Amino acid sequence: MNAETAGKRSLLIVEDDPGLQKQLRWSFEGYDLHLAGDRESAVKLVRRREPPVVTLDLGLPPDPANASEGLATLEEILKLAPSTKVIVVTGNDDRENAVRAIALGAYDFYQKPVDADILGLIVERAHHLHELEQENRRLTDEGGISPLEGIIAASAEMTRVCAMVEKVAPSDARVLLLGESGTGKELLARALHDLSGRRRERFVAINCAAIPEALLESELFGYEKGAFTGAVKQTIGKIEHASGGTLFLDEIGDLPQSLQAKLLRFLQERTIERLGGRSEIAVDVRVLCATHQNLQEQIAEARFREDLYYRISEISIEIPPLRERKGDPILLAQAFLHRYHREHGSKIKGFSEAAVAAIEAYPWPGNARELENRVKRAAIMVEGSLVEVSDLELPGSEQEPMPLNLRQVRDTAELQAVRRALSLTANKVASAAEMLGVSRPTLYALMEKFGLK
Repeated sequence: MNAETAGKRSLLIVEDDPGLQKQLRWSFEGYDLHLAGDRESAVKLVRRREPPVVTLDLGLPPDPANASEGLATLEEILKLAPSTKVIVVTGNDDRENAVRAIALGAYDFYQKPVDADILGLIVERAHHLHELEQENRRLTDEGGISPLEGIIAASAEMTRVCAMVEKVAPSDARVLLLGESGTGKELLARALHDLSGRRRERFVAINCAAIPEALLESELFGYEKGAFTGAVKQTIGKIEHASGGTLFLDEIGDLPQSLQAKLLRFLQERTIERLGGRSEIAVDVRVLCATHQNLQEQIAEARFREDLYYRISEISIEIPPLRERKGDPILLAQAFLHRYHREHGSKIKGFSEAAVAAIEAYPWPGNARELENRVKRAAIMVEGSLVEVSDLELPGSEQEPMPLNLRQVRDTAELQAVRRALSLTANKVASAAEMLGVSRPTLYALMEKFGLK
């Protein structure tokens, strides 16, 4: 970029009429302007210049009397640069093709004859929206837009969980996170810490199922020099190390009974004794716990202390499995694929329609962890630009029997389409409305109808 174009907004005008080209060049002289007269040159300029805004005449050669070439150019531009705002310019009585263009993803349309002032306002507004979206993406990548960093969800089920986390986090209440393996219990525990007054202190996690019983006590409580063979120096435990911050006990259901009484005493007294020590050490720490097991059943079978259960579960949060979170699997899959693309610079553009359907239909017994592993493997093994069902090693989706009631059929189809569009656009209503080919007020009405917020 030379000094003359530095700081100017970039604009691509796709127009085959030399007279109109000249008029538009004069109207947009304050822009870093690029001109194209056909689909091939337009696509080349999009690849090379990546303009944020494009005005596109639908009547392009070799068939300027019809809109087919212009609509094909629109699809190709949006495939190359999905965030580009394309303003289609149509004939005076060509509203049908203008609506088709909007359904395909065009930002707006303008009907000839061209009024430079009005078109200039539309272009200005498109640039402003593009800049806002770019800033939004930058903030999202930096993790500065959501307090629940790392939590990717659009479903009503997980929205309720996130709202509960935000409400509970500022308190010092002990929270028990319940959910299957791979549902994100540690991510939510970190969110509880990051949203609390202890966020500047340590978050210390320990998996009670991953450490042998003989070592777990010393890991938790620490030990004095000479407490046992090999204890050559004083060592503080995880509880003491987390003082001032948050201690996360993952898989608390696997805590040996011999340690349950000692943990209960710590929770009651707020003091610990290191192995081999005789002095009590005061510890100020918030305790969060998680398990995939049914603690009520363990209590009934005398494998988990009831008094400890009530100490660790001042507030319980149930995390739904991925199969119950409508719309979240494809949203998570896209996030994992985007992360891999960003880290490794792959050329994968996304998932095929069949892969999207398979992701939505699969029950995901391993939850988000299984989904991440399958997407990562697919990203490594895929040979084309789209991830297919075979790359994910998933069975193809099978349609459920269609109900006979027409209203039910319509409602079911509308709900599925709205959820899918919101998931594919990360809950961006304007983008989802464009994808569905409806106005934003119509989409808001549908969301209210189905209780989607």
